Amino acid sequence: MKIFILFGQTATGKTAKALELCDTENGEIVNFDSRQIYKKLDIVTGKDRPTNPRYKIWLYDLVDPKETFSSGDYVAHALPILKDIITRGKTPILVGGTGYYLYHLLYGVPKITVPENWPLRHHLGTKTVMELTKILREKKPEFLESLNESDRLNPRRLIRRIEIALANGTLADKPTMITLLAHLGGVQGTDVTFIPFFHTDSEKTRAIIRARVMARIESGAIEETQSLLNEGYKKSDPGLNAIGYQQIISYINNEMTREQMIELWLTREIHYAKRQKTYFKKLFPQLF
Repeated sequence: MKIFILFGQTATGKTAKALELCDTENGEIVNFDSRQIYKKLDIVTGKDRPTNPRYKIWLYDLVDPKETFSSGDYVAHALPILKDIITRGKTPILVGGTGYYLYHLLYGVPKITVPENWPLRHHLGTKTVMELTKILREKKPEFLESLNESDRLNPRRLIRRIEIALANGTLADKPTMITLLAHLGGVQGTDVTFIPFFHTDSEKTRAIIRARVMARIESGAIEETQSLLNEGYKKSDPGLNAIGYQQIISYINNEMTREQMIELWLTREIHYAKRQKTYFKKLFPQLF
């Protein structure tokens, strides 16, 4: 049994390499990008859709942008798909950049025992995202660092982290032996190949990400976002917390100029890429 795991920063060519492996390894791609899980979010999130029908990508377009989707939800959906791919004699090729999805797929989803504190939630529910971020940074900065870009803009995620921090709880225990391989029913003889994708030059990184942002704008990112707003979706919806949509919505609402929107989108993508590298270095130090 073979499994390939292609992980790393945004705009590094992971999907292109995965398509090559589909040809050479009789593979099917399984996405672990939290932004591409959502339906209707295509241009801004950069969903690469192969024109050749022989390429199969799983876990695109899974949930509505109004729905929340946790790493536990991801594992629950991914495991049956991985088992099915293997059962059909094909090779799973995991591709993405959402570290917590991969972490919990590999090591299992930890149980957090801190109970819900409704008086605290009611109190925190009156605060802005900026205020919640400040509280969490003061109480447990490592909890804030563990959140992806979307979750950092999600008041519910921030409030839950504060709730756990104030109760002196922990986000997760150390990884157990409940691994991906155990879930799939085979440990001995399994060949798991990890392939990292990271930028090495900060100036080139900025240029590459800028080109990608501009290409998405030219491909209709603003029009896509306007269409979502016309359908009744809101800036506060979980799916629209993704980088790009937040900035475009602010532009549409005349809260910033087109140039400011582009620069802020670019900056957010660069910061996200830095956090991805930091997270994966902690997760797989032996590969760096």
